[in-house]
Formats: sequence, C-alpha cells, structure tokens
Amino acid sequence: MTGQSKPAARPAADPHGDCVQPFMFEHLDIRGAVVSLDRAWHALLAGRDYPPGVRALLGEMSAVTSLISANLKQPGRMTFQLRGDGGVNLLVLDCDERLRLRGMARTGAEEVPDGIPARALLGDGQLLLTLDAAGMRTPYQSMVPLEGESIAAIFEHYLNQSEQQPTRVLLAADDRRAAGLLLQKLPEADRRDADGWNRVLHLLATLTPGELLGQAPLDLLRRLFPEEEVRVFAARPVSHHCPRDPEKIHAMLRSLGRAECDAILAEKGEVRVRDDLCNHEYLFDAAALEALFAAPVQRMH
Repeated sequence: MTGQSKPAARPAADPHGDCVQPFMFEHLDIRGAVVSLDRAWHALLAGRDYPPGVRALLGEMSAVTSLISANLKQPGRMTFQLRGDGGVNLLVLDCDERLRLRGMARTGAEEVPDGIPARALLGDGQLLLTLDAAGMRTPYQSMVPLEGESIAAIFEHYLNQSEQQPTRVLLAADDRRAAGLLLQKLPEADRRDADGWNRVLHLLATLTPGELLGQAPLDLLRRLFPEEEVRVFAARPVSHHCPRDPEKIHAMLRSLGRAECDAILAEKGEVRVRDDLCNHEYLFDAAALEALFAAPVQRMH
C-alpha cells in the first residue's frame, strides 16, 4: 500500500474514525473510499429515540452521504432525501464540502417493529438529490425512483444512472458506528486489466458488515486487498454540525405574521418551533414575541 499526500488546508482526520479515506488501485483505473463515523454518528443520534431498524437506515444514509459529498470540489451543500410510503417515510441527510453532516429520520407509524427488511420499511418512493454549490444560480435537483432492497442498492442504482460508471456500495451501521465503502470503475479499467474490476468485486464480496464496522479504514484496505497495490490519499475528517440558528426561526415567525403568532400564543400559551433536522426546539412566550416583532429587521444590501 502506497501513500500520497494532498496539499491541505483542512484539519487532520481522526485516524480511529470520523473520516473518509479515499484510495486508488495503483495499476487499475478503479477508485474508492472508505468512511467510518463514530463521534459524528453519536452526535447525530443524540436526543433521538429511533427504533433499531430506523437507526440502521439513517446510519447507512449518513455513511453514503459522507462518501459522495467528499467529491464536492467547491463550497456547497449536498442534500439527499429518501421519501417513501412505508413505515419510514423520510430520511434526510445533508453534508457540505467540509464534510459537516446532519440528518434525521421520520416514521409514519407509532411503532416500527424490529427485523423488517430495509425496503419493506421504506416502501415505494423517490430519492431526491439537491446540490447547492458556489457559482450556481439555482440549486441542481435530481430525482430517481427507489430501486433496490437496501440503502446500498438504492445508491448504487442512483450512481450508476447519474455518473454512468459501474459502482459498488457496501454500508453498515449499529449503535456504535456507521461505515461504508464505495468503489467506482473508471473508463480505462478494462484496458489496464481486463479482469481487474471482477477481481476487486470478488474480494469485496468477502467483506462482512461486522468487518466493515470493526476495522479502521487503512486496516480494512490492507486486509481486504492484500495482493493489490493501493494508493491512499489524505483522509478527510467528518463531523456532525447542526448548531442552533435562532435567526432562521425568527425569519420564519416574521413571515408567518404577528396575528398568526398571537393566535397560537393565545391557544397554546407559547409558540413552540421544532427544527427536526437539527433536533432543536425554540420556545417563545409573550415577551419574546413582543421583542421579536418590535426589533428592526436587518436586511442585506
């Protein structure tokens, strides 16, 4: 296994987790990346009481979103929304070019039993990508129907369609960690080694979810591809980043209007706003609403 450094204005990745580790097969036109999420995954779950099956889906979505977002080349944000008509009707994962991750799941039933396959939990629906990057006049959006029995299969289908390159995705998640591995066959792969892609996929098929979750990225690559020459690049740190944003809530309440806010206050005794994506709650009593609507609105010029 060879190494290659990148010029980096980014902080160093945690070698034990919370990073995306890109790599390339030295003599094959095949690239890949491994992601391991520990603290970021725990932070994303904090304060949320998801059933095990929902938690697994969200963890796998967190891993694959980190892998894909690592390809952002300029400031921007990538958001994946998986909408279905099953017991889990919404998964949202959002990541920027600095690999700052946030996300949530929403269920359509009071109880989601354990042991249900991923596709049965999701039902029929769509995968929506929204990309909002510097220099874009309007965000780019792409939607595909859900195809596949797992999160990995759904994203394989999406990437095969959108990038026109054979792609393989493996994902796993538990209470402790979320992890994933992505491989892409590039245009010169068959010319460099006619059997290279099949050989790499054969090795990949030996990987179990427990091994994907239980090994650090570099150790995993050494164990999985012992006979292949793999060039690794600078690992990218991943973090959970979803701070409180009161200005966004203030703007929303102002757009709702004073009369509507007063009506909610009269009925409920308070105005309660929940930010589901970041798992924050904002409470406004009469005095807070009075101060909000009395304050001058700052506008951009």
